[in-house]
Amino acid sequence: MSSTLSSLVFLHALAVLVALALDLLLGEPPARVHPVVAMGRYLAWAGRGVQARTRQGHAITPDWPAFWLGALAWGGGAVVVLCLAWWVQALALSAPWWLGALLLGLALKPLLAWRLLRDEVQAVEQALAQSLDAGRARLGWLVSRDVSALTETQVRESAIESLAENLNDSVVAPLFWFVLLGLPGAALYRFANTADAMWGYPGPYQGRNWAWAGTWAARADDVLSWLPARLTAGLLAWVGGGLSLRALRREARKTPSPNSGWPMAAMALGLGVGLHKPGVYALNPAGAAAQAPDMQRALRSASRVLVVLATCASLAIVLVAMKV
Repeated sequence: MSSTLSSLVFLHALAVLVALALDLLLGEPPARVHPVVAMGRYLAWAGRGVQARTRQGHAITPDWPAFWLGALAWGGGAVVVLCLAWWVQALALSAPWWLGALLLGLALKPLLAWRLLRDEVQAVEQALAQSLDAGRARLGWLVSRDVSALTETQVRESAIESLAENLNDSVVAPLFWFVLLGLPGAALYRFANTADAMWGYPGPYQGRNWAWAGTWAARADDVLSWLPARLTAGLLAWVGGGLSLRALRREARKTPSPNSGWPMAAMALGLGVGLHKPGVYALNPAGAAAQAPDMQRALRSASRVLVVLATCASLAIVLVAMKV
């Protein structure tokens, strides 16, 4: 391994540990300086412009102007995100190693959100202990689906699904792209994932038609999430004691999304519970109904994935230090 590559591996591995430690100790930075919040503000502003030129309603014929306008707005935001992330990374790489690792870790931290995800899932279970209505209301902070008619079991299932899906979106995938492409890779992934969450609907949503305007955003997120989603499922299967790959593949393919089904299926099979979205899919349908202890088991499984990732980063540091 060349000295330059060794230095990069050492710096990036140390930055991962810094980011994870900051996340666990401090949580999210204020909204006014949060880069993902800034991405959301841009997408909300650009989305209004895209929608002003989009055919509304259930259009059967293609709306190519809306498609290309959505793609252009996505691309413009992505270029800005990449340039800013590249500048911050270049600044970090030019600094002494300890300062560079700190700067990279500080910049990477807002692109991760494990503590927030863990706390929100725990809050759903705590709210359920008070009443079903409280649990539904708290779940509404996590998911975009209608929660008004969900049973207690369905509320718990939805929270576990959100935990599994967002373990990929908010932890594993940003780290995956950081390892491959540095800070620009992680930042681009978070931009794409945020755009998909705001624009990537297959039809009307909240009075706006995203069937064509949001297609680019949806497909870009599908591409960038493809490998990380399967990596997340593999990690969940590993920390859960191992699962049948055939069963995992079978269950993962039941969801409309090409990616989110993988970590959700791994979680369902690992816990031995069924996870359902009425009228859409049923993962591990022969599994037991999710109970309060299952929520805690799901959180422990996700926490173990975090430990594995931190261990890998630490091992990389040790190997570089040993000149392996």
